[in-house]
Amino acid sequence: MTNVVKNIFRFILFLLVQVYVLSKVPPLHQYITPYLYFLFILWLPFSINRWLLLLLGFSFGMALDYFLGYPGLHAAPCTLIAYLRPFLLNLFIAQESTEQSFVEPSVKSMGWGPYSFYIILLTFIHHFYLVFIEWLKFGNFMYFIGKVIATTLMSLLLIFITELLFFRKAKYRTNAA
Repeated sequence: MTNVVKNIFRFILFLLVQVYVLSKVPPLHQYITPYLYFLFILWLPFSINRWLLLLLGFSFGMALDYFLGYPGLHAAPCTLIAYLRPFLLNLFIAQESTEQSFVEPSVKSMGWGPYSFYIILLTFIHHFYLVFIEWLKFGNFMYFIGKVIATTLMSLLLIFITELLFFRKAKYRTNAA
């Protein structure tokens, strides 16, 4: 399966899981909302063009907003993590080895430590910005902090379960076209 087809499949799968499964889960507590959809952006290939990455992040967020009825709520955090992703990848991996050898970020291509830090940091940034936009309506600071922490922890749990259940084979990049 080519990268384009695989990523189109992931786009649709993450969108459907978030809209029809995770969004239908009754809140576990007033602070906990399960999010997994942004993992699509984190799993995109290393070699993706930055403008295409931003466009995909915005499009994915807007598609989710269309289905959930929140105009722009998820598009802004998705665009933000799509913007920050290349900078963080440059910090966490050795450019001369991993990026040329592997196709996409994974435990096998980055190692558990850098991959976990990459996932945790971008998850926290995504949720901080998402909850901040929601918080502007409510204004309770303790609600804001509690929701950011609880939602981030729930999403990290879902991400690492997804990573363990659906182990992605690390494909090596070749010179063949």
